[in-house]
Amino acid sequence: QVQLVESGGGLVQAGGSLRLSCVVSGRTFSNYAMGWLRQAPGKEREFVAAINLSGLRTRYADSVKGRFIISRDNARKMVYLQMNSLKPEDTAVYYCAADENYWGTLDDYWGQGTQVTVSS
Repeated sequence: QVQLVESGGGLVQAGGSLRLSCVVSGRTFSNYAMGWLRQAPGKEREFVAAINLSGLRTRYADSVKGRFIISRDNARKMVYLQMNSLKPEDTAVYYCAADENYWGTLDDYWGQGTQVTVSS
C-alpha cells in the first residue's frame, strides 16, 4: 500500500501562484512514477502532470504546460506541483497520484485531494 497526503491548496487570485505538496508513505517511493490529477465541479478527473522514478522525465497536460512544474524529492518522499500564472479554469480539487508505469493513468494510488480555487 501507498499512502498519499496532499497540502498547499487554497484561494488565490488569477495570475497568482501556489505550490502543492504531497507526502508519501508505505511502499518504496522510488518504485513509483508520481503525478497530479485534478477534478473540477461537474467534470471528470483529468491528468495534470507526471514525473518518472528518477525525476528526470516529466510530462504535462497541454492546458498547464509552461505554467506548472512537477518535481520530486525521493529522499524525503515528497512530490510537488508549482503552479504559476493560475487561471480561474484551474479551479479544482487536486490529487496526488502514484503509478508503477510513467505512461500509466496514475490510478494505482491517490490521496484525498486539496482544493485550489482561483478567483478572477
